[in-house]
Amino acid sequence: MWKHVPNILTFMRLGLTIIFLWMILYSPRVQATGRPFFLDVAFVLFVIAGLSDIVDGHIARRYNAATKFGRMIDPLVDKILVCGAFACFAVIGAPRLFTWGPTALAVVQWGVLAILVVREAYVTILRHLAEAHGVNFGAVAAGKIKMFLQSFAIGTVLIKTAHVQTAEWGHWFTIVTYLAMIVMTVVSGLQATKRTKAPQVAAA
Repeated sequence: MWKHVPNILTFMRLGLTIIFLWMILYSPRVQATGRPFFLDVAFVLFVIAGLSDIVDGHIARRYNAATKFGRMIDPLVDKILVCGAFACFAVIGAPRLFTWGPTALAVVQWGVLAILVVREAYVTILRHLAEAHGVNFGAVAAGKIKMFLQSFAIGTVLIKTAHVQTAEWGHWFTIVTYLAMIVMTVVSGLQATKRTKAPQVAAA
């Protein structure tokens, strides 16, 4: 019984992700009416999705319910959630920073998305190759820190957009959060490359 629970939670998280992304895209219409609670609800859904990820991982380890399918689909859903969120932010023009014009903001919003997508696509390819050769490519510390910072950045944008759009400290907080996230995203991607090389060296 327990071996199916992690995958069930993963598919539930996928459903929450679809609703969450729709809420981000629809939020400008609601924000225009002066109702920031809409993004607050989206934030709650995002937190629930994140907690379900923690729970399914705990169950998989405790009951030895981890499967190859789960190791492949779980990171994929995480990527849809994270990359999808930043894609939606870019579409609606969030976050807005200082008095920057549309061009500068677009460079930040779409540039960050590009970095995340390239990193995730690259690591996904590495994961598939590693799994095909029987190499365990499960989550490691760098990847977990990266995921935390990405999730924190998503929460930051949601709260900023809903409640502190023009506050000076909100702009700086978002910038610092983005920089930390980007650095860890790149570092974890480079570490993933080393992980695929290690078995080859050992075999040699």
